[in-house]
Amino acid sequence: MNLAIPLAAVMTFACATALAADKAESKKESALDFSVKDIDGRDVSLSTYKGKVAMIVNVASKCGNTPQYEQLEALHEKYSGKGLAILGFPANNFKSQEPGTNEEIKAFCTLKYNVKFDMFAKISVKGEDIAPLYHFLTATEHNGEFGGEIQWNFTKFLLNRKGEVVARFEPKTKPDDPEVIKAIEAALAEKE
Repeated sequence: MNLAIPLAAVMTFACATALAADKAESKKESALDFSVKDIDGRDVSLSTYKGKVAMIVNVASKCGNTPQYEQLEALHEKYSGKGLAILGFPANNFKSQEPGTNEEIKAFCTLKYNVKFDMFAKISVKGEDIAPLYHFLTATEHNGEFGGEIQWNFTKFLLNRKGEVVARFEPKTKPDDPEVIKAIEAALAEKE
């Protein structure tokens, strides 16, 4: 039996599928055009956040920056009624600092930090298995100066009410930093 033909067909199909996925992703105009799984495994269209200001953060439970959960929750408490949504995306890309399952991550966030903001299923934020949402967020052709590879846990992308990235804050910049607060309040003050 000659396996060369079926293998070639499989490779052609795989390439065509990858090309179709790249084309579909290139048609996305904002981060809110993606669908993801929440921490409980349910499908969520990020379009449900249109009209809100969103902060997308890659989080981890065993990182020096993990205490930022407390500040993120404080932002949620202070600004959610004004239209801010915090979206936490656990990722294990950096020194295995998020090794848990979605259930373990949810329990940790709830028990340790009383997190009430929206948490999503664990994803990859860099590398060959990067999630489509993060591929979009980090692509300079989509997000210009705010693009670029994620360097560590707790990188924060701020989206305006249209879903456009309007600011990026690196991990060392805490969620309650005056620069972050100023950017959030400016985005909240803008009308759609």
